[in-house]
Amino acid sequence: MKLAVILLAAYVLDRIIGDPRSIPHPVVLMGKAITAIERLIRRFCSQPRALKIAGVLLPLLVAGGAWGLTAVILLLLSRIAPWLAWATEVWLISTTIASKGLKDAGMAVYAELRKGDIPAARTALGMIVGRDTTKLESPDIVRGTVETVAENIVDAIISPLFFALLGGAPLAMAYRAVNTLDSMVGYKNDKYRNLGWSSARLDDVANYIPARMTALLLVLCAWLLRLDWRSSWRIVRRDARLHPSPNSGFPESAVAGAIGIRLGGENVYHGVASFRAYMGDPLRTMEPEDIILASRLMLRTSAIFVCLCAAAALLWHGMGG
Repeated sequence: MKLAVILLAAYVLDRIIGDPRSIPHPVVLMGKAITAIERLIRRFCSQPRALKIAGVLLPLLVAGGAWGLTAVILLLLSRIAPWLAWATEVWLISTTIASKGLKDAGMAVYAELRKGDIPAARTALGMIVGRDTTKLESPDIVRGTVETVAENIVDAIISPLFFALLGGAPLAMAYRAVNTLDSMVGYKNDKYRNLGWSSARLDDVANYIPARMTALLLVLCAWLLRLDWRSSWRIVRRDARLHPSPNSGFPESAVAGAIGIRLGGENVYHGVASFRAYMGDPLRTMEPEDIILASRLMLRTSAIFVCLCAAAALLWHGMGG
């Protein structure tokens, strides 16, 4: 009963207030910790072999530290007042979710496109993607926004809730630490190839099940929203594994099929062109309203999943777990 209430409350809290800038965010603290630890590692390790070994220790230290610190804080608060521990756990889990932030980011791009302000839309998209946006026109701005919304359904909503169901706020915070590590050091460039390899692999493993659950839920939500659920399922089976990420292709292909657009193609990163496998069929030119459809799919999928998590928690409680 307790976990079900906490999960639902955390999700509702995120949907209502998101991540207010006035409140310190745990992910910001994780980022600072990762930066400090990386500096310490590089002070003592410079050879590829040493960096690879440190690369294994880095996620263990950061994710393990996030789990342990959260568990200790909740334990201490529970001894002061159980309700205080409950409230803190709700808040901590809500910080691992970003449904409101993801929707708001997508709609910020949409608003500029609707006004016809392409430079402002490029700037808004540049706030949420790593690719160069300075030369993009409307269809590619829409594509970048839809890809970001689709991909982050897993990282920013489904996976945190999945791990919160399995282990409460401590495990959700550990997942967020792994995800933050991947975004900071999980690159295949010369700087992070050795130090970040373990963080990238761990993030892939952590998102493996949630990504596939997300694809199934997106197909279901396509049916509920009267979108093309048959195409969504077909595109997932055909294109999901073509994505360079073992997980991102599942939500992206499901959204592409449901909306009836083609994602993927050429992106430019720091002046270097990079081609990403296509997801979906080019049935029509992408339009700003596709961002709204992607956001609706994201919100419906997240709402259904948190209800499933709460039901699973109640079932486990009823079985005496």
